[in-house]
Formats: sequence, C-alpha cells, structure tokens
Amino acid sequence: MKFDFQLPVSALVLMICCLLFPFLQSISFPLFDGMTVTAVESVQALLLLFFGVFSFFYLRPLEMEDGKKQFWLWAVAWWILLFGRSISWGRDYFPDLPKPYFRMISIFLIAPVVFMLFSPHLRHEIAHKLKTMSVPVWALILVLFGLFVSDTVEHSRVLSFVFLHDVAYKDLIEEVYEFPLIIGLFLLSYPMMLQDRVDVTADELQYQNE
Repeated sequence: MKFDFQLPVSALVLMICCLLFPFLQSISFPLFDGMTVTAVESVQALLLLFFGVFSFFYLRPLEMEDGKKQFWLWAVAWWILLFGRSISWGRDYFPDLPKPYFRMISIFLIAPVVFMLFSPHLRHEIAHKLKTMSVPVWALILVLFGLFVSDTVEHSRVLSFVFLHDVAYKDLIEEVYEFPLIIGLFLLSYPMMLQDRVDVTADELQYQNE
C-alpha cells in the first residue's frame, strides 16, 4: 500500500468548510423548525445515490474482467446500502408503513454487500488493491475526521464542546460533518476508478485494433 500526500482542491475546500461549520451557530443560521436539517439529510442521500449510479455507469463493471467486475459491483452495492441507511431504509419518506417493510428493505440492501464476499474473485481483488493502491491521505483524513466529529456531537462525547456551542444546533452540526465523510469516501475510491477505467479503455482500444 502506498500513500499519496498530494492535496487536491476538493479536499482543501472540504477542510476549509470543516473549519467554518461551527460558525453556523455564531451567525444564528436559520433552522426553520428542523427543515434545514431535513434538507441537509436529503442532499446527503442524493450524493450517496449519485456516487453509486456514477460508479456503475462510469466504470461499466459488467464489462470488466472477473475480479474488477465483482469489486466495483460490490462498491456500488456499498453506495446503495449507505443511501438506504441514510434514509432509514425509506422510513424517512414513508413513516406510516409497518416496520417489517423497512426491515425487509434493509435485508435486501445489506445482503449483497455481505454475500458478495464469498466470491474468491472479489476477495482476491480486495487483497490486490490493498497491496497496490495509492491511498489519498487527505481524503482519508477527511473521512476519519468527519466520522469522529459527527459521532462525537451525536453522542455528546468529551470533545463535543469544541464543535457544538448551542444545543439547538446539535442535529445540524452532526449532519454537516457527515459531508466530509461521504465526499471523502468518494475521493478515496476515485483514483482506483480512474486506474481501472484506464485499463478498461486500453482493453477496448486493443480490441478495436484487432
């Protein structure tokens, strides 16, 4: 495993946003009786769904060789799983439905992520990428930082006072710090997508020239 310390503009912008998020409390950013938090959650859900759809159509994993095919289908399944979790398996939009429906949806979304791990092609590709991939360090930092802050604020842990100054903004601060987590995950996967996309394009060109 290699580490890439290059700081992309996208990561820099996210880092600046992370420094500015606590000031939303200082300027009395309007909450609109929870509608602001709902809007933020909806944007996050759309991002997760977009990343899944983008990964599928950009890479076209069904046309890849075994190993890469299973890996990127697994990655898409992860994005869809995270999307489902972000909307509470649909409960956020259909709160009156019986709970068994949401439990069934969660099982259908979790099952592919779990059962695909039984594929030797997938396990081999995961091991291969862990050995050869170049990890964007700043994207990894964003993921870990976003996870740490959102969890700290949600559960009122020891350092929550650093980020949360007004308890009325607890939900908003928790949610906005999930943006570096979500986008950081995409920034982690994107270099691998570029590499595998290049490989696919090269194979296509070779096939056309034959």
